Amino acid sequence: MSRAYPDRRVLTDVSFVVPAGGRACLIGENGSGKSTLLRIVAGLDRPDAGTVTVPGTVGLFHQQPPFPLGLTVDQVLADATAPLRALARQVETAGEAMADGDMAASVRFEEALAAAEARQAWQADHLVDRLVDGLGLGAIPRERPAAAMSGGQLARLSLAWLLVRRPGTLLLDEPTNHLDDAAAALLVDLLAGWSGPVLIAGHDRAFLDEVATLLVDLDPAPVAYAAVRHDRDSPGSGFGVTRFSGSYTAYLRERDAARERWERQYRDEQAELDRLRRRVRDDHTVGHPGRRPRTEARGAKKFYADRNAAVVSRRVNDAAAALADLEATQVRRPPAELRFRGLAGEPSARMRTPGPVLVATQVAIPGRLAPTSVTLDTAGRLLVTGPNGCGKSTLLAILAGELAPAGGTVTRLGRLSVGLLGQDVVPRDAERTVRDLYRETVGTERAERTPLGRFGLIAGRDEERPWGSLSVGQRRRLDLAILLAQPPDVLLLDEPTNHFSLLLATELERSLPDYPGAVVVASHDRWLRDTWTGQRLTLASG
Repeated sequence: MSRAYPDRRVLTDVSFVVPAGGRACLIGENGSGKSTLLRIVAGLDRPDAGTVTVPGTVGLFHQQPPFPLGLTVDQVLADATAPLRALARQVETAGEAMADGDMAASVRFEEALAAAEARQAWQADHLVDRLVDGLGLGAIPRERPAAAMSGGQLARLSLAWLLVRRPGTLLLDEPTNHLDDAAAALLVDLLAGWSGPVLIAGHDRAFLDEVATLLVDLDPAPVAYAAVRHDRDSPGSGFGVTRFSGSYTAYLRERDAARERWERQYRDEQAELDRLRRRVRDDHTVGHPGRRPRTEARGAKKFYADRNAAVVSRRVNDAAAALADLEATQVRRPPAELRFRGLAGEPSARMRTPGPVLVATQVAIPGRLAPTSVTLDTAGRLLVTGPNGCGKSTLLAILAGELAPAGGTVTRLGRLSVGLLGQDVVPRDAERTVRDLYRETVGTERAERTPLGRFGLIAGRDEERPWGSLSVGQRRRLDLAILLAQPPDVLLLDEPTNHFSLLLATELERSLPDYPGAVVVASHDRWLRDTWTGQRLTLASG
């Protein structure tokens, strides 16, 4: 299956099979086509070439809720169970008809029973209760409209709606972005028992390790595409696909080794191509009529000249044939990887003297954040964790000065700059190019002093694309670049691994100790938490 847009190729010759009960996870750089692939499988987009075969009904969890926002929580859950209740009624109706002597109803009964059992129609109410409790929706009033819910609550309600419906083929785009540990564990348990194929696009490394039976890497693979003149130098070019049966941790090792083999093969082939080209060129020169023959024996002159020409001709033909074969089968050049260049830099003068720079004392907002105190030093590193609804994002908004606490105080060092990367992408003009938006937001002088390409967050060819054509992950990369163009004294990161590629998430985590200021991270990412070496603050629910 292939898909291209007017300005770029996204997917090329993507082929894989997910069996019933299998769980395939799509991985790759931001913009590599994961969400596009899910949309094609869901029937919301069409491939340019190739076919997609999907068994049964298809359900997609993505950015847009699958129900009207005017519905209340109770109405959304009722809507989710409606098809299952209809199946149960079909079984009852057919059974009643059979009891009345309608033998033709037996076929309808068997079909309805098989469909109802496959979608666990009689367990619908139990599943609703389990999901409402496990996804942290139990404290939300059932009469609350979906439009009045937070982004995280709405995402979890959308996930519950889809899981209750039990489609034949389940498609999940970043399903764990708003899930705490308990909710993620519930999802892992449900997927383990899912009877149909499951296709997931995600960047949650611990989640991938737990659920994946197949990894499908959409980043460029070392296939022999060098002869195809659609080459691209940046990630997301869509050439090739790598399938791996095993854990994500094991795949990381295999991918790094495969990249080394690819680069070595490319270097060896290019060296051999250079050697063959020189040989063809030199042998042509040897056989040129203008050169003196290799013997001066007058009587043997023609004999040796003819023999020399034959030898040269054979060598030229052999070298030319080998050259043509290698040119046709050579691997394509490994594209330059988009690598985050880190957070290192010089601290501002006010951050060079050790001591507290930001102190929050018993800050609270009823219903959102219980009284909480934070003291942050110049080189502080603080990880804020806790279940959904405990107030992690609220605390960061208070520290950033974007939200006033209902109680408590916040004291900041004079002229302290604080910057926040929020969970949600900052809305921008969809028609403006990435480069123009960066320049307009940070200012022309700073954009020239700190060009966008310096961060390694946006590929060069993507800087000229309109913002509206970017993936969610690429838009969040731009938000991060804008924030880092003038590094704040205190860097606040709310779920920094959400929507970012696996590689960027890892590189960002590794660079945090080098940041020239204080850092506060709010995250539910288990991989990040397991490797965190700074201070921790765990907020309690309620």
